[in-house]
Amino acid sequence: EEAPSVCLNNNQRDEIGAICAKAIGELKYRGVGTIEFLYEDGSFFFIEMNTRLQVEHPVTEAIFNIDLVKEQIRIAAGLGISFTQDELTMSGHAIECRINAEDPFNLTPSPGHVDGFHPAGGYGVRVDSALFSGYDVPPYYDSLIAKLIVHGKSRNECLLRLNRCLHEFVVSGISTNIALFDEILKDQDFQNGQYDIHWLTKFLEERGVRLS
Repeated sequence: EEAPSVCLNNNQRDEIGAICAKAIGELKYRGVGTIEFLYEDGSFFFIEMNTRLQVEHPVTEAIFNIDLVKEQIRIAAGLGISFTQDELTMSGHAIECRINAEDPFNLTPSPGHVDGFHPAGGYGVRVDSALFSGYDVPPYYDSLIAKLIVHGKSRNECLLRLNRCLHEFVVSGISTNIALFDEILKDQDFQNGQYDIHWLTKFLEERGVRLS
């Protein structure tokens, strides 16, 4: 996931923001939530609303320099949000990679014993994970084992930082999809922000991976 969207200009972003704010107000919704849309040919198409904290919430936190978990707790405690909409200023670009315990090119699960774990680090880098050396990844649950989030002043800086982090990130003993992210990052279409919801399927099929 990445933010801000590479296919929207500021006017379109303001338009969809106003639509979401109006919808939340009319629903009298309280708490953290996400409204999802598809965008094509200048039009937005509503998909769903998730009434919870999203897995990809760190990209929002990175570009707005806020803590959504903290705000969620404040709302639950009856304290309200600690900032106003006018105080939010978007800064830079952020990308999140979901590191999964799975084969990078056929996407089959890869549970097992983690021999070593060395997450990436440095300025503009965040890793959310409970993984550690010696942990046994079970086969029964979601394969997500870590989230790598990078932030930069621009998308290009963000991509350069992500490239370094993917080569620095080590999980040994099991397979992960880190190598897949590395391949995606090398693709010219992705580097140029020229991709849609069908892009990854085509990208994988070109490498012999069929998604059923």
